[in-house]
Amino acid sequence: MIQKRLIGVITVKQGWAVQSIGYRRHLPMGKPEVVAENLDRWGVDEILLQCIDRSRQGLGPDLALLERISRKGLATPLTYQGGIRDAADGVAVVQAGAERIAMDSLLRDNPHRAAELASRLGAQALIGALPLALVGGVPQWLDHRNGRAGPIPPEVAAVLKGGAISELLVVDWQHEGQANGFDEALLDQWPLPSLPLIAFGGLSEAAQLRRVLSRPAVAAAAVGNFLSWREHAVQRLKGQLLGMPLRAPAYAQPCCG
Repeated sequence: MIQKRLIGVITVKQGWAVQSIGYRRHLPMGKPEVVAENLDRWGVDEILLQCIDRSRQGLGPDLALLERISRKGLATPLTYQGGIRDAADGVAVVQAGAERIAMDSLLRDNPHRAAELASRLGAQALIGALPLALVGGVPQWLDHRNGRAGPIPPEVAAVLKGGAISELLVVDWQHEGQANGFDEALLDQWPLPSLPLIAFGGLSEAAQLRRVLSRPAVAAAAVGNFLSWREHAVQRLKGQLLGMPLRAPAYAQPCCG
C-alpha cells in the first residue's frame, strides 16, 4: 500500500517555469506545461504548480495556465497555489483542472475565508503552505510579499487545528534550491503534530529524503529544481528509495507502430 508521496514542484514566475533559489533568485527553465508533461511521464505521485507572483501583483489564479496544462491530459494529480483570494477563486481553480489547492497568502490575510473554502471544497482538497525558518527554535512564517517573518498568529493556528486543511506544506525557504539543504529541525519543532506534513525546500538527496519520509508525521516530500535538471531524475531518485512506501518509478514506453 502506498503511504508516502514524492511531489514534483513547478515554480512559475511571469508565466515561465523557473529555478527558485532561496525565494530570491529565479532562473528561467521553460514552459510550465512542458515541465508538467515531463514530471507526469517520469512518474511523480503529485505535481504542485506554484505561481509565486500572483498574490504579490494582486492577481487571481492563473486559470489560463491551468487550462493549458489540463488539456495535456496528465495522469498525475495536480495541486495549484498562487493568487487564490476567496472561495470563488478556489472553485474556479478546481474547475480549471486542479485536484487540490495550496494556500499561503489567503491563510495569512483571512484565515476565516480559508476555512470557508473548506466548506465549499472539503478539507481533503486544501493544503496550507507555510514558508518557515527557525529563530531561537521557534518557527517564523515568512510573508514572501514583503520579506518579513513572524510567529504563526493564533487565528491561523486555530484554523489549522480545526480541520479546515488536510495537510501542511512546510517550506524551508532559506534553503530552497540548495542541494541537501532542508532543515529537518523544522519538522521537529512544528507545534501541531497531528497535521500531516509535506516537506519542501532543499530536498535533493536520497539519504535525506529517506530520513524525512521515515517520519510518521510526514506524508510526502516535495522536490523542485532537482527533478528537472536531467531526464529520469524521478526514476533514479525513486530507485534509490527502494523499500520506502512509494509508488514504483515509471518509465516512458517506447512508441510502437
